[in-house]
Amino acid sequence: MKLWEKENKSTSALIEKFTVGNDNELDLVLAEFDVRASIAHTQMLESIGLLTKEELKLIHFELKNILSEIKERNFIIEEGVEDIHSQIEWLLTKRIGETGKKIHSGRSRNDQVLTDIKLYLRYELKEITKMVSDLFNLLIKLSEEHKNKLLPGYTHLQIAMPSSFGLWFGAYAESLVDDMELAVAAYNVTNKNPLGSGAGYGSSFPLDRKMTTELLEFETMNYNVVYAQMTRGKTEKILAMAMASFAATLSKLSYDVCLYMNQNFGFITFPDEFTTGSSIMPHKKNPDVFELIRAKCNKIQALPNELALLTNNLPSGYHRDMQLTKESLFPAIKELKDCFEMTAFMLSRIKIKENILKDEKYKYLFSVEAVNAQVLDGVPFREAYKNVGNAIEKNDFNSEFELNHTHEGSIGNLCNAEIKKEMALKVTKILKS
Repeated sequence: MKLWEKENKSTSALIEKFTVGNDNELDLVLAEFDVRASIAHTQMLESIGLLTKEELKLIHFELKNILSEIKERNFIIEEGVEDIHSQIEWLLTKRIGETGKKIHSGRSRNDQVLTDIKLYLRYELKEITKMVSDLFNLLIKLSEEHKNKLLPGYTHLQIAMPSSFGLWFGAYAESLVDDMELAVAAYNVTNKNPLGSGAGYGSSFPLDRKMTTELLEFETMNYNVVYAQMTRGKTEKILAMAMASFAATLSKLSYDVCLYMNQNFGFITFPDEFTTGSSIMPHKKNPDVFELIRAKCNKIQALPNELALLTNNLPSGYHRDMQLTKESLFPAIKELKDCFEMTAFMLSRIKIKENILKDEKYKYLFSVEAVNAQVLDGVPFREAYKNVGNAIEKNDFNSEFELNHTHEGSIGNLCNAEIKKEMALKVTKILKS
């Protein structure tokens, strides 16, 4: 069954298989949103006289039954049915008769799928935001908990200056705050109603687009009907950019974890049951979870480019190329959520090594503090730098600084309270909109 099917016309089985692809599987995530959009659309149709009150009542009763089946996972797209839109309309018509055939008035499959996708992406953005907020709060908690545990800082992977686990955890918390800027932007773009734009050229029916915008709780609408269709692919790409920013943060964090678990660093460990072993080396504790998070997140960082290549050489109007955006984006959303879940799960069980800086190899870590001490005593910076540098070259450098002597500005826990305020503001923009 197809929404565009006509009598005595059939499509080649080979063509049908190729054009439908795996839409039947991917479309299942859109099922709930298709029903909700249909409920809003039909309510609007009744308000302009295209459905009677009795017809609307019958349609809504059965659509809500279908919605319950979807939530209970008792819903499938049947063999021979082209997509989710066809399945729901066919099921409705089978159950309530000819009235079910009226729900598509004033609507094209183009604006129907656009609306479904925007509702789905808006929902997933809220879910991702909750996971980001949870990980952010965990990182702030760990930052506070371990703020007095010193950690060597590295530049060029060479020993540089003293840092702390407070700064390390806090850095990734603040990184998520900046990532949320893109998520808020993606949410704002997603939160616009395309329903009523039809195939991209509107409708001769007096559709009340403001009504469906309010019923579906969109902040506003895509006003120009041609542009509404142009948002297919663009919306997905903007969301992918936000996802890629989150993925970059998780990937870098994962690399740090793998590095710090390495025996040559030995800064952190995890319980044995959260690591894997080697088939021939009995001593191994491998960070497979973080290696997979790193790899999955690197794949997600390629997503905006993949979507750009799918869509950037198309003229205005709908093109079937857009169908493939679902194949790239929908699985990536699940993978990003899995990565957030596993990162939080692992970090909640992290173990931090004590007194790392007592190791002999970190004896020059406080050389900058020694330079600064001379500067505070009136020695010009270049002279102080040369004095300390010469002492190090002659192996005559003895840092007079205790591990707890460095000032708060260098290694302390910087402004976690302010970072928390910024994150709360961005999370609220999405979750409370």
